[in-house]
Amino acid sequence: MGMMQEFREFAVKGNVIDLAVGVIIGGAFGKIVDSVVADLIMPVVGLVFGKLDFSNLFIVLGNVPPGTGTTLDALKKAGVPVFAYGNFLTVAVNFVILAFIIFMMIKQINRLKREAPAAPAAPVAPPEDIVLLREIRDSLKK
Repeated sequence: MGMMQEFREFAVKGNVIDLAVGVIIGGAFGKIVDSVVADLIMPVVGLVFGKLDFSNLFIVLGNVPPGTGTTLDALKKAGVPVFAYGNFLTVAVNFVILAFIIFMMIKQINRLKREAPAAPAAPVAPPEDIVLLREIRDSLKK
């Protein structure tokens, strides 16, 4: 079997296609979670802590050249090293929300699997010696 044929068989298996669909949906779902965090949650959290913009929380680690703006973007463009912990907090909140949603989805899937009636198990065939003994018994009855 050639390598291309093996690859084709691998690529068209259901698992690979399911994985590709999952990655695409996951990317779109990640954007939704990013928006929920950036547009809905972080402004509320920022309001509680007195800051309205978490993404601009940073500590300057180097010398700032004269005439450079004081925003995170301006400092990064000027090559000033900054400790941007606000971005990290935003990404960490995204992760926690995404992990919780995935946890809830898996929990529901597992609950649905438990509720689905299991197919009745096929009766186990008796051992060979039992079968032979039955045949002998039946032949003696005749």
